[in-house]
Order: sequence, then C-alpha cells, then structure tokens
Amino acid sequence: MLAEPSEDLNQYWEQDNQAWWDWYVTLADNKDIDNVTNFVDIEPLQHFDMPSDSELEDELSTPYHLTEEHHLTFRRDGFIRLPNVLSPAAVVRLREELISLLNKTFPINNRSKRFLSLEMMWLESSIIRQYVLSPRIAKISADLLSVKSVRLYHDNALSKEPGCGRTPWHYDDHHFPLETNDVVTAWMPAQPVPKAMGPLSFAKPLNVFNLVKNINFNKNDTSYDKKVTEVFKANNVAIDSKPFKMGEASFHHNLSFHTAGDNRTSQSRIVLANTYFADGARVVKKPTMVSGDWQKFIPGVGPGEIAASKLNPVCWPSIQKRKI
Repeated sequence: MLAEPSEDLNQYWEQDNQAWWDWYVTLADNKDIDNVTNFVDIEPLQHFDMPSDSELEDELSTPYHLTEEHHLTFRRDGFIRLPNVLSPAAVVRLREELISLLNKTFPINNRSKRFLSLEMMWLESSIIRQYVLSPRIAKISADLLSVKSVRLYHDNALSKEPGCGRTPWHYDDHHFPLETNDVVTAWMPAQPVPKAMGPLSFAKPLNVFNLVKNINFNKNDTSYDKKVTEVFKANNVAIDSKPFKMGEASFHHNLSFHTAGDNRTSQSRIVLANTYFADGARVVKKPTMVSGDWQKFIPGVGPGEIAASKLNPVCWPSIQKRKI
C-alpha cells in the first residue's frame, strides 16, 4: 500500500520502511518506464563454489589497498567505484542469502515494479552479519572519510524489481539524521549491474550539491527530481552512470548527489548497502519524515544525543583485526 505521509514534513515518519520506499519512488520522474514492454533478458550468474563461513570471514577481514589517487578521487567527486571489493564467489553467496531473506518477507505475487527494502538483516543472518560488520568494508569507509573509527548506521537490502522506475535525485544527508558529514555508504551489488538494470549514477564533483541546495523538497510529486535534473543539465554537470562489474562496489559521501536508473531487465537488481558514520556523531536536533524510521536504527537515542546505541557497533577498528 502506498504511504500517505503526514502533511508536515518536519514530523517523524509514521509507517515502516517499506512504506517509506513505496512512497519515495513516486517522487522520481518516471514517465518513460510505463511504456516499456520488452525487458532485457539477463543471463544467470556463473556458477562458483560457495566460500565456507571461514573463507568468507577471511576475505571480508582482508584489507583492501587504497591508493592516494583513490583518496583524491573520493574527496573531489564524493564517490568512488572500486573493483574486486568482493570476489565473484562472495557476490554469489551474498545474492543467495539476500534472495532468501527477501523471499521470507515479500510474497512473490506482490513485487511487480516495486523497490523492495530490508534493513537490520545483520541481526538475524550470520552470513549478512559478515558483510555488514566486515573489517574490509568498514576500513575502506573510515579511510575514505579520513576518520579513525566508524559505526554502523544500518544495512539495507535494495531490490529493484523488473519494471521499477528510477530512484529520484537525492543526497543522503536528507535521509540520515546525523549531525556530521562524515558518513559514507558502501553500495555492493549482488550481481553485475548493466545499464539496463539501473546502476547507481553520481553527479560530480562533490560540490555540485551547492547548485541545488535551495530547491525546496516536495513530498507530494516529482517536481524536486525534475528541478534537480534541469539544474544539472543547465550547468553541464558530469554524470557517472557506468555499469557495475562483478565484485565492484561504490562508496559515496552523504553530500554526493546520486540517482539510479529504472530496471528494464528480467532480473531483480539486488544490492547490499551499508552506511557507516564517524564515531562520536550526534543525532540532529530535528529529524524529519525524510529520515524514515530512524529510531529503528538508533534505538533509545534522542535528538541531539550521541548516536551510539547497541545497534550501532564500532565496525572499525574491529575486534577481527588479526589480518589487518
């Protein structure tokens, strides 16, 4: 059922996070997707021998080498794509587990053209827990932010079903009620993401958010998304919308403006998105409905207080540092 948000944007979101996503995708300009009748067939993923739990732990604890060029790119553009963050076998195992969790939650006959979301999976799945609390992923995040320690905000399985339209232009500062800009999201596809499947697309450089910071957010229609698109076109803003290869992941800053295309393939585009923030950050004093059900992710912490609940563990430095 489509969410019916409160008339006051400054009030808390009153429904669950799936209702939030059902509402949020209605804010994107998707005039073209309804006319698509032929979807691109995607080949099944190649078979790989699944890694054991210990092999997966070893991989997700092994450091990823970041170069000075990586750091410069992230500081300039607000995002970076990194190859081989996950091995092909780890991607296949991630997809298998995410599909299993999605199947437990969403009936097959109620998925058409939807953007499905699951959060806090690390609390119930020992496999997802390894990907979410991974020292490898968390250290990349901390290093890109140039901070010593990061906590988890939440994990998020994002399944863009065949026929689902675009995600509206946005930056995550609107969504995470944290009083810091030291926030990064690791976007890890559980399959390659060709152009037709709707890869994440970024506006660059990072400071282009200043071009659209005065556009008023509208919770009722697509006007905000359209205006951002118009401003970016008028200013010749560069858009990186390249496909994602197997095992490739992106990391984006909370001020990085991004969108994602519609899914015109026959396969669900499934992604694990983990968001990390600098240890010591506080919750903003006035969270809004755009932050969704944020109290689910930071329980027992009120506005203005330090975001350090039991559901926000320090992921780096990690107790699993034996290989770092």
